Amino acid sequence: MLRSMFSAVSGLRNHQMYMDVIGNNISNVNTTAFKSGRITFQEMLSQLVRPGSAPEPQGRGGINPAQVGLGSMVGAIDTLHTQGAFQTTGQPTDLAIQGDGFFIVTDGTRRFYTRDGAFSIGPDGSVVSSATGLKVMGWVADQNGQVDTAGPLGALSLPLGAGMVAQATAEARIDGNLKAGSADPVTLNMTVYDSLGHPHELTVTFTRTGPDTWGWTVSTTAAGVAVTGSGTLTFDANGRVTAGDTGTIRVTYTPGTLGYAPQTPQDIALNFTSLTQTAGNTNLTAETDGSSPGSFSTFSITSNGEVYGIYSNGQRRLLGQIALARFVNPGGLTHAGSNLYDLSPNSGDPQVGTAGTGGRGEIIAGVLEMSNVDLAREFTNLIMAERGFQANARVLTASDELLQELANIKR
Repeated sequence: MLRSMFSAVSGLRNHQMYMDVIGNNISNVNTTAFKSGRITFQEMLSQLVRPGSAPEPQGRGGINPAQVGLGSMVGAIDTLHTQGAFQTTGQPTDLAIQGDGFFIVTDGTRRFYTRDGAFSIGPDGSVVSSATGLKVMGWVADQNGQVDTAGPLGALSLPLGAGMVAQATAEARIDGNLKAGSADPVTLNMTVYDSLGHPHELTVTFTRTGPDTWGWTVSTTAAGVAVTGSGTLTFDANGRVTAGDTGTIRVTYTPGTLGYAPQTPQDIALNFTSLTQTAGNTNLTAETDGSSPGSFSTFSITSNGEVYGIYSNGQRRLLGQIALARFVNPGGLTHAGSNLYDLSPNSGDPQVGTAGTGGRGEIIAGVLEMSNVDLAREFTNLIMAERGFQANARVLTASDELLQELANIKR
């Protein structure tokens, strides 16, 4: 039989697979975060008809080997992990990764990896994939709002319906500038919270006592509240605080006057380390911790994957952080269906960490990554596959005609 016939058969088979890859790419042109495939061919075998020979000294030159190819075969079907375009959705649970990295999701037993960030909130508050129900993994914050990114991963969840208890003010930070040479007293109002979450207004008064010194005192006009505390601030030639950069005030409550009984007394640490004395205008601000009670309202997700709960009292608390995985060879991952990937021996182990570190991309909230399929390229490949299949079919037809001529010699 003619070798060309079997070569043409292998070409037909391979171009059919070429068409399969193109068809899959085109069918997923609107699939969220889909990564297109690419097929490459290679020569199958070559039959040696005549071996080559070396050149003779002072004689004939060498002869190249004569070989006949026996067809083609599929070399590889690769997944192209190039960045897809972004589509804004405005949905806060929709996430996209700008750069390398994969979200980590789990069914409770196995872990999978995906670029599809179409997530939603389950009835129990867990963050899940809208299509598969797999839970998104990350690091859960402790009761103090701290995240240990070196600890084990867990399923992230939001405290739906949960509240934030009142927190008494323990520290106040005063920032800004006191105008150098000013002789007028400066007052600053700040709000502090008692142990039951009730707000109280205090006034800090700054009075210039020397070329580079200011004295401060604290007072209040609120009924049932008494406050004590004073100190002196000293500034250097550059306007920075050199002495008295911290202080303490004590707030005492009279339950009979207030009508309720917060914890008393309450000591509050003052921090003046960021205060300056320059020629600029006086401009002071006070930032205090503590809060009144509140209930969970909504949430926000930052570019490094931190999930913050926003409460009705205006406070926000860190609830957890989304983990991302990066692979040395993402093309080695195995497709697991439903926009999921699984490990393979050639993908390498997942390098788990936070977004924006270790080569992992940043997270964008309210956005989904689109498919990276290039329709212009796919239609070009479609023509190439069709013509390649057609040409191999012509070779098969011509080989058949040769065999027919050979059979007709007997007539």
